[in-house]
Amino acid sequence: MQFQRTCSLPVPAREAMAWHARPRAFDRLLPQWESVEVDGPARGLELGQEILIRIQQGPLRLGWLARIAELDPERGFVDEQVRGPFARWSHRHSFEPTGDGSTCRLTDAIDFAPPLGLLGRLFGGALIRSKLERMFTYRHAITRHDLGILAAHPKQKPMRILVSGSTGLVGKPLVSFLSAAGHEVVRLVRSAPKGAGELQWDPAAGTIDAAALEGFDGVVHLAGENIAAGRWTAKQKAKIRDSRVDGTGLLAKALASCTNKPGVFVQASAVGWYGNRGDEVLTEDSQPGTGFLPDTCQAWEAAAQPLRDAGVRTVALRLGVVLSARGGALAKMLLPFQLGAGGVIGSGKQWMSWVALDDVVAAFHHALVTESLEGPANLVAPAAATNREYTKALGRVLKRPTIAPLPGFIAKLAFGEMAEDLLLGGQRVRPDALLDSGFRFTWPEVEGALRHALGREQSQPVGAHA
Repeated sequence: MQFQRTCSLPVPAREAMAWHARPRAFDRLLPQWESVEVDGPARGLELGQEILIRIQQGPLRLGWLARIAELDPERGFVDEQVRGPFARWSHRHSFEPTGDGSTCRLTDAIDFAPPLGLLGRLFGGALIRSKLERMFTYRHAITRHDLGILAAHPKQKPMRILVSGSTGLVGKPLVSFLSAAGHEVVRLVRSAPKGAGELQWDPAAGTIDAAALEGFDGVVHLAGENIAAGRWTAKQKAKIRDSRVDGTGLLAKALASCTNKPGVFVQASAVGWYGNRGDEVLTEDSQPGTGFLPDTCQAWEAAAQPLRDAGVRTVALRLGVVLSARGGALAKMLLPFQLGAGGVIGSGKQWMSWVALDDVVAAFHHALVTESLEGPANLVAPAAATNREYTKALGRVLKRPTIAPLPGFIAKLAFGEMAEDLLLGGQRVRPDALLDSGFRFTWPEVEGALRHALGREQSQPVGAHA
């Protein structure tokens, strides 16, 4: 049986192939809705290299071993199944120049045989084709997206970048993106380092090797306790605040003391900085709110002051709700919505400033390479949605009814103070600083972002990067 899917890419064939051959590029292509782990190719593609893919299907954990059977640095490669779920699998990735050679066409051609022989072909063929169609629609959207960003910065030199919080919802795909873009990424970790690609720190104990921080071109700081990890007890609130403020302060002071300081420091912050403001349209010029989240965000951003004093360009990206099937709010909502038990929360009128995960990845890269961007920048899509609008959009994407509301008083009983700030309150935030600096969102509408994250989109994303 055969499957084939083709798309156009905004770069020459050689550059498209080089991107696919770099470390972590394969990780960028893994669908958000699948539970998949990959061992390799962390060092890039090599002929004969084996790649182990672990797939979680409910309680089952499946292993899939593939080998790079052909490799042409100019035009493509072939991976073949050595051991796995198919009776046969051979996947050819081909890059053909188009036009004047400044663009190319990517063709994914798969020759496969389902397991169980004739029975598998009769009853599994259609299902496999449907899953492949969904997967490669997503993969091609990501490939166009990432290569489009790189094409927009053709003169960008490779950077040496330190990343904290590298295993989180944003950190993991960001590290993959930066590595596939040709940058050298070093992860700041709390566990014992596993080689030259990791440095250790202990923000709780206040320890970090300042000498090891010399010579980075840029730093991305994402580390911090998940604000939705549990009920906001006094202990949990202190953990949330301390993990952000103390960790940022420790890192900022150590970097500021370096002889060879980074050129840019990009830290995560949050739109919780503004507090609950009803229908007020909020920009980077708006005043901060009051309460636990605004106070935490203000202290979080202020903790980077030593770097600003040292002349390092510092950007605080204030994130909204990040839409991803891998984690966060959307992942938690999926099961009840898929069961038809989704609905509006409280009045449904509260504003939700959201952003697609892959636009978040692109925005952090944009902050690293855009000299004109400095200070706070709201990282939210241009069109905020009310809770009711978001709920209806998710229902349409999943093709499920949304008739099971969650009354506000039940949310308060279940989640306490956290419900007031994260479920029943909200902010209507606009990303003026990012837009003014030239950033363009690829998924600017909530339904399109949900379709992309859940693998239910059309073959082309809504927008495009400049």
